[in-house]
Amino acid sequence: MPLKTGNEYIESLRKLNLNVYMFGEKVASPVDHPIIRPSMNAVALTYDLALDPLYEDLMTVKSHLTGEKINLFNHVFQSTRDLVQKVKRQRMLGQKTACCFQRCVGQDAINAVYSTAYEVDRKHGTAYLDNITAFIRYIQEHDLVTDGAMTDVKGDRG
Repeated sequence: MPLKTGNEYIESLRKLNLNVYMFGEKVASPVDHPIIRPSMNAVALTYDLALDPLYEDLMTVKSHLTGEKINLFNHVFQSTRDLVQKVKRQRMLGQKTACCFQRCVGQDAINAVYSTAYEVDRKHGTAYLDNITAFIRYIQEHDLVTDGAMTDVKGDRG
């Protein structure tokens, strides 16, 4: 599948049967909610810039899994250059969005799980790497967003 546009991303969200609650109230149309919309627009920009020749080098790469051009947010790092590109991409997107663009934690998670699966398989003879590789390939082939959450533990921090 080719790279998606920002609008295709937004329309894919519109097609989902989401149950979203905010401040104790059900959100009728999350895609159109004024608090959600800025974050969604920032994610959409990560799609549009991947299609812009001016930002192609910062936003896309040839996948080592599929051989296709993919959004760099769905890439398993292969080199020091990939890591440098990540920093440059994040700086550029921070300047353009002036907010969180929602995809960094997902990319970091993909890379952490991939690396950990490799180490576990090597040590224990398991097949976790095959599983995560299939999942990452699916993400790349469908140009999906992966995300994660960072949380703080509530309670005594003494």
